[in-house]
Amino acid sequence: MMHMTFYWGKNVTVLFDFWRTDSWTSYAITLLACFIFSLFYQYMEDRRQRFRILSANSKRNYPPPSAAVNVPLLHTSPTVGGRWNSARFATAILFGVNSAIGYLLMLAVMSFNGGVFVAVVLGLAIGYLFFRIGDEDDFAVDNPCACA
Repeated sequence: MMHMTFYWGKNVTVLFDFWRTDSWTSYAITLLACFIFSLFYQYMEDRRQRFRILSANSKRNYPPPSAAVNVPLLHTSPTVGGRWNSARFATAILFGVNSAIGYLLMLAVMSFNGGVFVAVVLGLAIGYLFFRIGDEDDFAVDNPCACA
């Protein structure tokens, strides 16, 4: 039976029927795996954002700022080599992988085990500290519209 409230204990099923813990050792390995996946999620998000910044910096034909202000909903960012280039495709692949990892972490937390919850939250926080704490300085606003 699935728990619908938080509980603390070593018996937990995470994501799949075959991923069950019945000993403290298997529970510790499961918590470590959740922690590492959370770190990896933050690492992949950092790589995706940095790749997006690198591909944005390689573009040279920006529209005038007045065009972006006049029609913010119709504004599309310029791309080098047309609408479908390898940088956009790679960014989309990274976004898909990162989204899948994020949803799997969410489903792991939905096991309602307190240890899994703490491992995922700590992994996300420590991953943010290691990989993404300086990202605020790297982002440049491309669109002057506040709603974008």
